[in-house]
Amino acid sequence: MTSMCIHHCIRLTLLFACLVPTLLLSGTVHGEDAATHTAGETTPDPTAALIQAAIDDGQMAGAVVMMSQQGKLVYSTAIGDAQVEPQRRPMRLDTVFDLASLTKPVATATSIMNLVDQDKLELDTKIASLFPEFGEHGKQDITVADLLLHRGGLIADNALRDYGNDQQNNWANICRLKPLAEPGERFIYSDVGFIVLGKVVEKVSGQPLDQFVRQNLYAPLQMTETMYTPSASLRARAAATEKQGDQWLVGRVHDPRAARMNGVAGHAGLFSTAADLIRFGEAFCNGGATDDARILGTETVAMMTQPREVPGGQRAFGWDVRSRYSSNRPEGFSEAAFGHGGFTGTVLWIDPQQEVVFVFLSNRLHPDGKGSVNKLAAQVADQLLERFVQP
Repeated sequence: MTSMCIHHCIRLTLLFACLVPTLLLSGTVHGEDAATHTAGETTPDPTAALIQAAIDDGQMAGAVVMMSQQGKLVYSTAIGDAQVEPQRRPMRLDTVFDLASLTKPVATATSIMNLVDQDKLELDTKIASLFPEFGEHGKQDITVADLLLHRGGLIADNALRDYGNDQQNNWANICRLKPLAEPGERFIYSDVGFIVLGKVVEKVSGQPLDQFVRQNLYAPLQMTETMYTPSASLRARAAATEKQGDQWLVGRVHDPRAARMNGVAGHAGLFSTAADLIRFGEAFCNGGATDDARILGTETVAMMTQPREVPGGQRAFGWDVRSRYSSNRPEGFSEAAFGHGGFTGTVLWIDPQQEVVFVFLSNRLHPDGKGSVNKLAAQVADQLLERFVQP
């Protein structure tokens, strides 16, 4: 099945799911049966049982899971609730999620590589050559590649008080930061580094980050439900995260720094659905393209996703490979696999060797902020590999 066919199949699945919401509590849809699954089907689903047990244990309110292989949707389910307080709202296959740090590869890093593909940027470009003010306090040699690999020596997160309504002042506070290490010396997973990369996209392209990703990544791939600051219609079916003041965050960014940057930042702020992320992953399995659109050249995809040694592990440009953040990596994925997670309970892993895309989206922070899903996501993926994926 072509990537266009899988996109059509997923859309039919979502349409059917909306018409038959009772299926979404424990129903699954597989491959060609995506649009014809019926409520009378009673075959036990061990994967749904695994997810439901985690919900019962308080690890999340609900989840949406999808997996594809070779352009074929092999598994899809929505379980639990998108929101439980102040009132219960069932999870749906088309629920919109705050992706948190999945923003890093799905928006920022892919945008950087798109600019590389257009010969508008080089990976060894020093950030200070684009922003002289950034070079203060020993940061003059940090490159784009350093930040993509989290080896630039920047702090993980600067103080929340450094961010406010004045975006120029927010940037000035970042430029005043002192590095914790020389470039390449340490692996420090850094939100700050990706905030800087978001600024690089804007500087080089001449467009705001949210506009660039929409025009150059999501519109070509027909990812119509992936965006910063989602519209009212998308917010209406968004999963809830935590409470802010006396209101729940639903369709509004959870990350406090991204929120103070008007919801658009290089490290967090993106919202999406499982179907859109499957489409995104399929493009990477296909060398940067779908049937009718290309967002990256094949060589650029290979460059971006190549495992690279960093202190204490392996990363790719914008992606995790094997590091201390890889507890959500499926054991059954090949050495060519790359992926990422997000603080809100989101996981995306892509294995181009097996041509498999795995998406696990949950609201682990709702309602009490105490859920944990990374190891669960890996277990779910491995179970699905055994059940549905042909070697």
